[in-house]
Amino acid sequence: MVVWSIAGVALLLGLVALAWTRRLSRKLELLNQSYWELRYDYTRLRSQVARLDPEQAEAQAVEPPAPAPSVSFVPLSAIRKKDQ
Repeated sequence: MVVWSIAGVALLLGLVALAWTRRLSRKLELLNQSYWELRYDYTRLRSQVARLDPEQAEAQAVEPPAPAPSVSFVPLSAIRKKDQ
């Protein structure tokens, strides 16, 4: 009798987990769809603004990107304290 009750509880927990996962999957799909719609709208509106004010769009396009910081090799012996 104990084995059947454990199996029933496990089955019930499995069904609850399955329902919870499916609901979470649907929410994630809706969130993903909303994200891509927002990106599409943002790009569309940005292009409309660029058509309305072409000087501003040219100023943004001409502006060069910031240079990447240069990283050079620093040996660990230069960082280590000298014994003196």
